[in-house]
Amino acid sequence: MRRLGLDEWSGLVMLVVCVGVGSPVMLGLVEPDIPAPVWIGLFVVTLVAALVAVAEWGALWGALDRRRGGVLRWAVYGTAVVAGWGVVATAPRAGMLPILLVVIAALGPEGVRLPVNLLVVALNTAVIALTVSRVRDDPVEPLTAGVFYGLIQIATAFSVTAVRREQQHRRELVRAHVELRAASLLLAGSARTAERLRISRELHDLLGHQLTVLTLELEAARHRGGDPAREHVERAGRVAREVLADVRDTVSALRAGSAADLAEALRDVGRDIPGLDVTVEVGEDVEANEEQTAAFVRAVQEIITNTLRHACARELKVTIARHDDAIRLTAVDDGQGARDVIPGNGLRGLAERLAALGGEIAYDGNSGFRVTARMPAR
Repeated sequence: MRRLGLDEWSGLVMLVVCVGVGSPVMLGLVEPDIPAPVWIGLFVVTLVAALVAVAEWGALWGALDRRRGGVLRWAVYGTAVVAGWGVVATAPRAGMLPILLVVIAALGPEGVRLPVNLLVVALNTAVIALTVSRVRDDPVEPLTAGVFYGLIQIATAFSVTAVRREQQHRRELVRAHVELRAASLLLAGSARTAERLRISRELHDLLGHQLTVLTLELEAARHRGGDPAREHVERAGRVAREVLADVRDTVSALRAGSAADLAEALRDVGRDIPGLDVTVEVGEDVEANEEQTAAFVRAVQEIITNTLRHACARELKVTIARHDDAIRLTAVDDGQGARDVIPGNGLRGLAERLAALGGEIAYDGNSGFRVTARMPAR
């Protein structure tokens, strides 16, 4: 079960506050200016519209493109604002009910820009002042109430906007950190490959050449000496040929090289990411060369970046295992998922990288978001 984060708890507290300020009317302690069932219905519409406007539900918004999704959010938030005006205006004796409009103004940064949010604050303040003036003869009280609730709304709107911008900047910083860490790992792998090739050339050019000459010299000496000398020379020739074979095996091993520790490399990519717990499991029988390691590092980097950007997830589990003659990567998060997956440039580039190695990739957003990639084992 997904754990509730700070945003979810804050939303629950705000919902409880809204229900609390409306409870006097719902319990019949305060009579509204319209029939109570109608008022309760309007109150419920306000709460539902506010929740829908700020919710990150893949099933709701995932099937829409950005433009249509934005327009729908504006329309739903506008419904919450207008319905909230009706709720407050028709229950002028409900005491703390104007807090409902404060909460709606605080939700504004989730779906509208700051100038629009400030316009909502101004209109909310006017509604509150007019509502108070209907039940208070003293003209100072409506002005005081308007200024009081107006200042609270402005402070809340600016605070929420600042928090959201900080969260956005933090997400961008985390994505850049993941990309930099992946690039560093790949660069280190390339440096190791270049060093192995350099050492292999040195061994081949120096030791290999010298041992070959030694073998030829001993072979010539074998035909020139007597029986005792021939025995020693033959023994030396066998040793020299064994050394030459060992050098050649070492050169071949250095040229082929073992891939960088795949599990450690992938854990480095996903280590210490704020707000996302990344778990990496790599089977002991998985062997990947440099190209495959680079592909897996880039795959995990792209998966982590997309999870941070779109999934609103707390946990991401990455598993790499060998199945017959293929290596399979499976990544699953506990986020919101998406009904229709539309690959962006990152996912398309990842698919092309895997295709170049004879692999393929698939996506599933029905329960969280799942990425499955496979490539032939070398």
